[in-house]
Amino acid sequence: MKHFNKITLFSVLSFVHFSVLSPYPIDGYKLTGIKRLDRLQKIVSGELPKEKKPIAGAMLSINDIHLNLTGTRGDNITCIPDVETDFQKEIVALFAGMDRNYSLTVMDITPGRPIRYAAHRETAQYQPGSVGKIAVVTGFFNELAKIYPDSFEKRQDLMRSRSVKAGKWAMTDSHTVPFYDPETKKLVKRTVKESDVFTLYEWLDHMLSVSNNGAASVCWREAVLMRAFGKDYPMLTEDQANLYWKNTPKSELTSIALSVVNDPLRELDITEKEWRLGTFFTRGAGTFIPGAGGSTGTPLGLMKFMVEMERGMVVDEKSSLEIKRLLYMTDRRIRYASAPALKDAAVYFKSGSLYKCQPEEGYECGKYKGNVDNFMNSVAIVEHPDGTKYMVALMSNVLKKNSGTDHQVLAGRIEKIIHK
Repeated sequence: MKHFNKITLFSVLSFVHFSVLSPYPIDGYKLTGIKRLDRLQKIVSGELPKEKKPIAGAMLSINDIHLNLTGTRGDNITCIPDVETDFQKEIVALFAGMDRNYSLTVMDITPGRPIRYAAHRETAQYQPGSVGKIAVVTGFFNELAKIYPDSFEKRQDLMRSRSVKAGKWAMTDSHTVPFYDPETKKLVKRTVKESDVFTLYEWLDHMLSVSNNGAASVCWREAVLMRAFGKDYPMLTEDQANLYWKNTPKSELTSIALSVVNDPLRELDITEKEWRLGTFFTRGAGTFIPGAGGSTGTPLGLMKFMVEMERGMVVDEKSSLEIKRLLYMTDRRIRYASAPALKDAAVYFKSGSLYKCQPEEGYECGKYKGNVDNFMNSVAIVEHPDGTKYMVALMSNVLKKNSGTDHQVLAGRIEKIIHK
């Protein structure tokens, strides 16, 4: 039996490119104030008839999303189980003839049958890329719980009502974010500017939906401020925050920042070698808080997180459910999640990639085709209408090749094994 250890996450190198998703249930606008959800609601209702409706698997309501391993079933999962022999043989066979730089964990948690686990090189370490933003949202919710330990509703109200400015922290990232006006019904997508202001809920959504690096740095920044100011955070002004950054030694800020995102993962019994986050997502943020220690991730560490989230143990049960909602895909699916076999399934997903190139005769650098590093990672919880449910963590580092198609193909093959 592999007992849970603790986590940590990752740092961002040069040449970073991340996935484009659009999570959170469509009917969540009134609860969250995330304005793009109002547009999605109007598309589904037919008020914007020229816009394409989401696929079937992206149409769940907030009330349709649940944690799968709470109660008695979750109480019995206190560690990663041993691999199930037949399941393991079928999963390992998927990688015959493929590049060795693929690693995977998969757990079938379909109700009414025994939990099955299989793995392939599950302790191999990779740069987790944008998957590391899951650690930021975890740290964010952990600090929020300290401010309002007895009321999740107050935590949501703060996320919905408190607006903060991007500042230099969000500089720079090429990923656009949606600017939608519910009154005019106009949508504009552009990169974030220093002067842009969003609510905490919207920054979280930008971080996870379009994987905006600037939004990730802002969310991490706000979690550090929650740690520093505690119950005074809801009234904190921008001037007070700027004084804090100015007057606090950078070494102390680094220590606090790493504690904020890594300690909650340690509480989940995920080790530093299994998952670690070490650096902010933008150069602008790095001028305020330097990184330290680098970042790493493993399929085993990512699987441990998904199990604990489904058990309701990430901060608390309501926080676990809200994080899962934020990971729910309601728009374009890519890489692993783009497999046709998943069209009707609800998918809770985060993908990340990072590539780096150097001059090489006869080689031309391209997106997701790095010849030094070429990481591509997918984390997915898949829930089919027929009740089939399973979780996957897939990581790869195949040089000079965009592995997105391989991820998609593997998803289809894993589907066949699970349903078989």
